Amino acid sequence: MNYLPRDDRYNNKTNYRRCGRSGIKLPEISLGLWHNFGGVDVLENGRDMLRYAFDQGITHFDLANNYGPPPGSAEENFGVIFKKDFVPYRDELIISTKAGYLMWPGPYGEWGSRKYLLSSLDQSLKRMGLDYVDIFYSHRPDPETPLEETMMALDQAVRSGKALYAGISNYPAELTKKASEILKQLGTPCLIHQPKYSMFERWVENGLLDVVENEGIGIIAFSPLAQGLLTDRYLHGIPADSRAAKAWGYLQLEQVDPAIAKVKKLNELASLRGQSLAQMAIAWLLKDKRVTSVLIGASSVGQLKDNLASQKNLSFSVEELITIENILSA
Repeated sequence: MNYLPRDDRYNNKTNYRRCGRSGIKLPEISLGLWHNFGGVDVLENGRDMLRYAFDQGITHFDLANNYGPPPGSAEENFGVIFKKDFVPYRDELIISTKAGYLMWPGPYGEWGSRKYLLSSLDQSLKRMGLDYVDIFYSHRPDPETPLEETMMALDQAVRSGKALYAGISNYPAELTKKASEILKQLGTPCLIHQPKYSMFERWVENGLLDVVENEGIGIIAFSPLAQGLLTDRYLHGIPADSRAAKAWGYLQLEQVDPAIAKVKKLNELASLRGQSLAQMAIAWLLKDKRVTSVLIGASSVGQLKDNLASQKNLSFSVEELITIENILSA
């Protein structure tokens, strides 16, 4: 059946924030295709989630060359869905992809060389059936490639018309500042930084947030729910269909048990706020105006719907913030 998005998709269904000092606004919550869109997953389930997200005003879909599994399959599946459902709405979408992790054998199949980044971008565009992506990221810093070469590759991607904006991911604060300075000199400012950031992963607070604010760069936080730990999924054990139970997942079983006591206390506070734990965890990130967007993953439309509802309550009292800090530092 042909997809017709809701006419009211922009009627206060989601809020948008300006990305740094750019002309781009992103939804406060964006949809990531890191999990549940690969070759091992059900295509129609992913299609349902993308449709629902767009119907709610979620305009940003985030990918990377290695998302799957197998690597590349998330982009391939997105390409199938895009062709069926979203071609008429391309100008309403922000589609991003990244390159940095291993994609093919040999010395040119990963990291940050110009050869790898630009070859990977061409492959990504082919897999997705796109003429361009809106944001192209260097997915991780390369300790053996000059930073200037990596940033020049991002600049070339933009100047070639294959990407509209440049971004970086997983870069520490000082390297982010240097990367930003190089890109400004090249005439292609860094639009956005995508770090791992959650209640359980707070390294960005030790300098990176200040750097992006000073440089006029947006922040989009990935893994805001700590791979599902900051949800109610693990309160009573490890479900068979959870990420921790999957052989190919990034959440390991040994990470779950030590965190459960904190998760239970956080869940109690979320209940007092009238939120699910996932909703509170997302709201906790969005309380900082330097955070442009929170990048969520989902395994179902129901889970996506629950996460989007976090926008209904982004305010925290001083007492609530103190309680959260005490729980996390215990």
